[in-house]
Amino acid sequence: MSILTDLLFPYVAETQSVIVRVSVSFLADQSQPERGRWFWSYHIRIENVGEQPVQLLSRRWIITDGHGARHRVEGEGVIGAQPVLAPGESYDYVSGCPLDTPTGSMEGTYRMMGADGESFEARIPRFALVGSAVAE
Repeated sequence: MSILTDLLFPYVAETQSVIVRVSVSFLADQSQPERGRWFWSYHIRIENVGEQPVQLLSRRWIITDGHGARHRVEGEGVIGAQPVLAPGESYDYVSGCPLDTPTGSMEGTYRMMGADGESFEARIPRFALVGSAVAE
């Protein structure tokens, strides 16, 4: 990819010709630190650099807050879709994550299926959630 893509998506993982890129933004306007609420937006780009189509079937997230508490989130598809990516295609989506602490992290996997019927777990790289630590 390009240097610009690397700058826009600093977190990257590749599994079996599926590249998952992540960028994250702290949303100060949707956070309420005085009430113990911080909110982030994350942008995911999933790229198929392989030679066969792949479909995203499900997701599994591990969200860790600033106290080390881990929360698991699992479900079908992403934002209501189970996209099929032909070779060379990518799929982008944006979602969000609230926490009760000003820091944390997210990581996980996507269950993917190739055109050959074989399924595999594509790794979502661990990325940091860092917000404003104190209310003014």
